[in-house]
Amino acid sequence: MPAETLHPSMLDQPARYQIKILGRLDIRWQAWFDGMQMEDVKEAGGETITILTGTVVDQTALHGLLEHIRDLCLPLLEVKNLEEKDVR
Repeated sequence: MPAETLHPSMLDQPARYQIKILGRLDIRWQAWFDGMQMEDVKEAGGETITILTGTVVDQTALHGLLEHIRDLCLPLLEVKNLEEKDVR
């Protein structure tokens, strides 16, 4: 959903997200990511990605998770709100 269509009241509501990062993230980091489910997937090109999936309490918490990814120097591939309606 484009930012201009987000209603401000939606930003402080819980939502389920899927975050994809390049590389394998060890399970011991799960607590650092607020208990989000972690799954390693081998891509067709042979690269391993880690998929984090779970509920994030609000946009501030989402930014915190993204900062953790940045702090670990992991390449961010995708952030997807699983509750958005596809408007395309």
